[in-house]
Amino acid sequence: MGRLIAGKLAVALKQPVNVENIAGGGGVTGTLKALSLPADGYTLIQSGIGQNAVAHGMDAQVGYDSIKDFTHLTQVHSGANVLVASPKSPFKTLAELIAYGKANPGKLSYGFTHASSGHVAMELLKQSLSVCLGNAQGGRDCKGLSIVGVPYKGGGPLVAALLEGQVPMAFVNQDSAYPLVKEGKLQALAVTSTSRNSLFPNVPAISEKEVPGFVAMSWSGISVSSKTPAPIAARLEAELVKIMQSPETRQQLESKGFVVPEQGAHSYANFIDREVGRWGRVIRIAGIKPE
Repeated sequence: MGRLIAGKLAVALKQPVNVENIAGGGGVTGTLKALSLPADGYTLIQSGIGQNAVAHGMDAQVGYDSIKDFTHLTQVHSGANVLVASPKSPFKTLAELIAYGKANPGKLSYGFTHASSGHVAMELLKQSLSVCLGNAQGGRDCKGLSIVGVPYKGGGPLVAALLEGQVPMAFVNQDSAYPLVKEGKLQALAVTSTSRNSLFPNVPAISEKEVPGFVAMSWSGISVSSKTPAPIAARLEAELVKIMQSPETRQQLESKGFVVPEQGAHSYANFIDREVGRWGRVIRIAGIKPE
């Protein structure tokens, strides 16, 4: 995604735009490095749900404030997560899986990569299907979908574990899931978008029946340090919005099942603000901590 936009931005700015992938901390390591560089408009940050929303829910001292420390230029994409399972799985629908999970607490497991959109999507699903009552000690007793999480160090190892049958199911980003589902190596049970995804037209959205209104998307966008001079940030925003609104870019993303969101700094900043609050609540209830 970053390389797609970088190539087009290089043409628009008439200068090279290099992409540097920095792993670690669910994207936090790279975000901190970018903020440590001069705020002159030559360092752009492509980040998403992990760095901007999940990180704050897990660690109040993450090292930056996603609302105050950035000028968010525009959102690049939004994509569904897909709940996938082995073709040998006895569950052919999400309803069957939920019924078994409720009747057999703790006997189902799922794979996840820590702090990913798929991780918090499963936690949201579990919370959405639970009934919680206050107890005498002032806490909450929750009964519902009891599934045990199995962590993996990255999307590659997680998918490998799914294919080898080490773990029965997981939420996986749509672009990773699609070829494996198409080849029959995995079966898709549900998608996390509000409606069906164009790549998986026969796969129901969770919101259709099981949890009305359910949505848990993976997304990314481009930002700069809030210390970047306003005219420079405005120029970058204008060029990025042109790129994202071009028919060519839309076709490239939509052909892969992605959604091109509303463009511009104002809408992207407001979106991040909502996501920080939303996922922070899910993480607090789930008790997810930094690795």
